[in-house]
Amino acid sequence: MFTLNCKGRLLAVDKPLVMGIINATPDSFYAESRYSGTDALLKQAEKMVQEGADILDIGGQSTRPGSEKVSAEEELKRIIDGINAIHQRFPEVVMSVDTYYSLVAKEAVEAGASIVNDISGGSLDELMIPVVASLRVPYILMHMKGTPQTMQQSPLYDNVTKEVLDFFIFKTEELRKAGIPDIIIDPGFGFGKTIEHNFELLRNLQVFKIPGKPLLLGVSRKSTVWKTLGTSADEALNGTTVLNTIGLMNGANIIRVHDVKEAKEAVKLVTSCIG
Repeated sequence: MFTLNCKGRLLAVDKPLVMGIINATPDSFYAESRYSGTDALLKQAEKMVQEGADILDIGGQSTRPGSEKVSAEEELKRIIDGINAIHQRFPEVVMSVDTYYSLVAKEAVEAGASIVNDISGGSLDELMIPVVASLRVPYILMHMKGTPQTMQQSPLYDNVTKEVLDFFIFKTEELRKAGIPDIIIDPGFGFGKTIEHNFELLRNLQVFKIPGKPLLLGVSRKSTVWKTLGTSADEALNGTTVLNTIGLMNGANIIRVHDVKEAKEAVKLVTSCIG
């Protein structure tokens, strides 16, 4: 069992948790996950809370392949009032902020978030790691090759599982020395990986238990699902549930999803089956 210190509140990871995605963006790859304005964010948060979300992940910038980069100031405009409103309405709910900007991380935590979810592993803002250390909140460390603008331009690995694992072993030690005690690792499905790379990582997911950190799986409605099935992100719920189930059976501790109800059902059935 893992525990995460979320600003003085201990979040126990003694069974798989579900993280609900709330995108305050106009261009996220899945159109139904886009919410604009405080009222829309609050309404979606309420729905996810009612469906049993353990964590709400709020983001103000699309990081889909080829996405256009926006500034920290624009991110803050999109999310900060929403985070504050959600925290006021649901003070017991754990929120993470999905950002690679240290400024956004700091202001979001001050507004009510208590986890920082950084796709870049600190590589896109040199202040991110020291700022998170000063905030004393858990940090989601994701592997990404390149940037959202370049990551899907023919990503190559000699051995994708080994390279991602080596990254986590090195970076978790770096973060520990920087003063970040609570770390969650995310292999970064679709972030500088081909479909074949993603399936290899999913098959080998147990390997990423080696660093001794909670393991997050983020495959919800991604192109690995819908391109394999020949459908679209809109039609990828069933495929997402299948891959989430495989991930849970291979050791995922947190699943990050657009569809909380279905994910909670997958967790319940998997834990009933395998304990």
